[in-house]
Amino acid sequence: MDTLKEIQGKMAHDPHYVFPCCKLIRQVWVPGPVIVGAGPSGLATAACLKEQGVPSVVIERSNCIASLWQLKTYDRLRLHLPKRFCELPLMPFPDDYPTYPDKQQFVEYLETYAKRFRIDPVFDSSVVKGEYDESIGMWRVKCVGLKGEEMEYVCRWLVVATGENAEAVVPEIQGIERFEGVVRHTSEYKSGCEFKGKKVLVVGCGNSGMEVCLDLCNYNAKPSLVVRDAVHVLPRDMLGKSTFGLSMWLLKWLPVRLVDRFLLLVSWLMLGNTARFGLDRPVMGPLELKNKSGKTPVLDVGALAKIKSGDIKIYPGIQQIENQSVQFFNGKTEKFDAIILATGYKSNVPYWLKEKEMFSEKDGYPRRPFPNGWKGAYGLYAVGFTKRGLLGASADAKKIAEDIGRYWKVEANHLIITTKRRSPLQL
Repeated sequence: MDTLKEIQGKMAHDPHYVFPCCKLIRQVWVPGPVIVGAGPSGLATAACLKEQGVPSVVIERSNCIASLWQLKTYDRLRLHLPKRFCELPLMPFPDDYPTYPDKQQFVEYLETYAKRFRIDPVFDSSVVKGEYDESIGMWRVKCVGLKGEEMEYVCRWLVVATGENAEAVVPEIQGIERFEGVVRHTSEYKSGCEFKGKKVLVVGCGNSGMEVCLDLCNYNAKPSLVVRDAVHVLPRDMLGKSTFGLSMWLLKWLPVRLVDRFLLLVSWLMLGNTARFGLDRPVMGPLELKNKSGKTPVLDVGALAKIKSGDIKIYPGIQQIENQSVQFFNGKTEKFDAIILATGYKSNVPYWLKEKEMFSEKDGYPRRPFPNGWKGAYGLYAVGFTKRGLLGASADAKKIAEDIGRYWKVEANHLIITTKRRSPLQL
């Protein structure tokens, strides 16, 4: 098996050299980083590393890249932001893609991206433990395959790319186990086709909850939406531009609070007073709230019109459930055929990463907020935890690759210099 310096020497002389996995019995030594997660963040990091001449191994628990998009999203999903804010480093979206690519187009883009940069993840391999071994100065990453087979990867750098949406959040609702209808998280929801003519309660009023309600309406179902907290609803586009793009442009010249006032004024002119329909706005503006809490405003694509027309009913929080009846905190009780939980996702880092300095054990996010949460100690990195979508993930992927690349090139140059000083007999 080649040593780290021998591999770096080969790469220094051949920029197209591809590192072969050096497999041992139940163990793999990786000279470059191990990246956990083959979603957009992991792919972006692997591509940026390859651009720096650094090989990596990407480990993915599912059987495909971008498993959240491919396996756990509804059919009508589109990017909520224009494609130019969602492209990964080194490869833009095709020119013929629409401004807001749909689910299949985004997956095709990611698959093309992986092929272009020759990213070949190890699929069906779940990481159960990642721990830094001080005795050897390396990370040990233990994985389990579909048949229970165990494998350990030993590496100098570990990139956590499992992201903010690794595990579905299922809230505790009194009596939900006694509900006689269908209970499903949005990660298992595909379309409203199976709910035609049925009364469906959607719990959660974020972008997913709103879009699921709209999708149910399109299939002639009768959706209701549980709105427990105040929420900002903004039009997806305003003044001929995307709301997000316009916000980014205004922030170059104006403070956040002034931009928030502008967005709320235009939203009121375009959408009216959303509080009239049960959608109270938070006291803090949408951008300031996003920066401080990570809570994303809803970008409306048609659900608000259905709420105004009464096709989507609004209810407050759920007090309890009994059989098919749901009792709300306002005292009303209503029967439903199904409940869809649009209650989001969470990080799973605390379950497998044995590290307490960089990541919070409470929520699985880096303790240091964006833009400083991408690097920890002993070669540990995080990508996809910025609460700023693909734009933030791409920025961190570039930083990580540049940082690791500097170490890699120093060692490669050291090897070349040392080799030149040796006599032919020593070689």
